[in-house]
Amino acid sequence: MTEVTRPSLIASDVDGDSVVDVIVIGAGPVGENVADRVVQGGLTATIVERELVGGECSYWACMPTKALLRDAAALRAARALPAAGRAASGILDPAAVFARRDRFAEHWHDSDQVDWLRSAGITLVRGQGRISGPRTVTVTDTADGTTTHLRARHAVVVATGSSAHMPPIAGLADVTPWTNREAAATQKVPDRLAIIGGGVVGAEMATAFHALGSHVSLISHTRLLPRAELFASEHVTEALRSAGVALHLDADAVEARRKDSGILEITLSDGSTVAADEVLVATGRVANTTDIGLDRIGLEAGRWMTVDHTLAVLDQNGQPIGDETGADPGAAWLFAAGDVNRRAPLTHHGKYQARALGDAIVARANGAEPGLDPWGRHAVTADERALAQVIFTEPEVATVGLTAQEAAAAGRDTRVVDYDLGKVAGAALHADHYRGQARIVIDATRNTVIGFTAVGPDVAELLHAATIAIAGEVPLDRLWHAVPAYPTISEIWLRLLETDGRDHVTASVALVTADSATDAAAA
Repeated sequence: MTEVTRPSLIASDVDGDSVVDVIVIGAGPVGENVADRVVQGGLTATIVERELVGGECSYWACMPTKALLRDAAALRAARALPAAGRAASGILDPAAVFARRDRFAEHWHDSDQVDWLRSAGITLVRGQGRISGPRTVTVTDTADGTTTHLRARHAVVVATGSSAHMPPIAGLADVTPWTNREAAATQKVPDRLAIIGGGVVGAEMATAFHALGSHVSLISHTRLLPRAELFASEHVTEALRSAGVALHLDADAVEARRKDSGILEITLSDGSTVAADEVLVATGRVANTTDIGLDRIGLEAGRWMTVDHTLAVLDQNGQPIGDETGADPGAAWLFAAGDVNRRAPLTHHGKYQARALGDAIVARANGAEPGLDPWGRHAVTADERALAQVIFTEPEVATVGLTAQEAAAAGRDTRVVDYDLGKVAGAALHADHYRGQARIVIDATRNTVIGFTAVGPDVAELLHAATIAIAGEVPLDRLWHAVPAYPTISEIWLRLLETDGRDHVTASVALVTADSATDAAAA
């Protein structure tokens, strides 16, 4: 039978459907946050999950992959100092790395996450959830086929996430390729690992498995990290090459086959071949919408869900999907948050959407209008203006807001300011021969930061200061008063401001000054 974990009783309607305020399909971090905000707002929520509660991030992405990377990062940091480097003279023990990774992945059991749902007052129904009509979801137990019928008073939220994309490479499916899941959960270090894809997953896993002892070959039809600033990509490319990773850039994998010996051979577009024991495919993601009932509401299965600024799902005509039979005819009832809407496919931004959406559903249920103006309580403005990401390569890349290229493409009038991180006193103390770079992209009209990128060892913790500056739209004149502690790497902010100069005045500041002068003259 379908497993139902109920913290409290759920009402039933005349058709026998279980009635709840909000139904969430997908119990990853995004779905959990939507349900939690709804319950904290006084509504009831049921969450549907076909796999492990906690989702991709908890078991096959964010947490286990960063655990794979962390030991090597700590060892590199120690070896960047003379005395610590002599003390850290050994090599990584992959078994110990995997054991720590297993703890972070809860050994691929979700009992703790289920206990949290129960403690939060959220009902869990296990099985495949499918939209079966307006505000209705049918859950089928994947073991015995029994069904549970759910009906939502207010909203259905799709938070089913995404899965690894498998490119149409001849023979690839026959060689049993790894995706991020196999890489995150492996208990062995392949002697030779080929990686197809030079994005975040490919670059991070090249860093991780090289450190664990694999001979890594990475194949990418673009430069590494193509969405990052070029200088950041170049730093990571140089570091991987120097470490011994074989990089095949601007090349495509066109065929894969496994020989009788068991060796995997990948043929590239230039005719060369790469030999490996395993191949990891990291060429992007596809939406987990193939089997959630989208055809029942006129949408195409398997496609990303298009949403408006409220995260309401749009139909083929670009209109929010409404229910003419509900208590509020025409009102949107179907929403999508997280990877599945493709706005900002990062766990932390998915959870940001979830918090805003959950609170907005509660507001509407209570007869209030959500605050959807830019930076409003229920808006998701940061997805467009302050998208933040850390790439845990060696060196790390931290980025938020627009790159210089994105700002130029958007027609923004900008100034671009660069500074050598290695010249900051805190960086010199942090590691001998520290190498890195930081950049801010400035809106020249408003004199505010709209983009920040840093590349270098341990730059991840620099990111949130930049995020606050961008989300807060803090004028540079005010940032001069944010004094960085000495000697820390955060002093990069002072160096960037000094490089930009202090004579840039925003139009708004000039207007205030002129108005003040007029007032003074009148007095």
